[in-house]
Amino acid sequence: MAKKSISEMVKEIALPVVSEAGCELVDVEYVKEGGNWFLRVYIDKPEGVSLDDCENVSGPLNEMLDQLDPINHEYFLEVSSPGLERPLKKPEDFAKAVGSIIEIKLFKAVNNTKRFEGELISCNDGHLTIETEDNKNYVFELKDIAKAKKVFKF
Repeated sequence: MAKKSISEMVKEIALPVVSEAGCELVDVEYVKEGGNWFLRVYIDKPEGVSLDDCENVSGPLNEMLDQLDPINHEYFLEVSSPGLERPLKKPEDFAKAVGSIIEIKLFKAVNNTKRFEGELISCNDGHLTIETEDNKNYVFELKDIAKAKKVFKF
């Protein structure tokens, strides 16, 4: 059996805490920046995330992490909104983003490019369709997408 990553373990711990606070768990990142480790928990809800929401998750989650101790060294816990350019990971994320401008990065190039940007037209049965600025439609399989996010244009 494969050993779970710290991010996967924290997702399991955080999910009930985040749900209890009336939010959705978007993502968990465990990264080293400079000399410090950061555990970032991204939450969201339809009307947006407030500072109170972040505190309502942060306090109980911190207690759970202290109790279960999945990380055996010092780190900083950050709970926040995923922001305007929210990552898209699960099929539900893509479904909610239909009609939005998104950017995707592929594992393997298509037409000599790995990056596509356009309006997400549809997402179903493991496929998504985007329409680029030049009015071309591209269909991708979700399994071929390395990274995806909403794009906010000013």
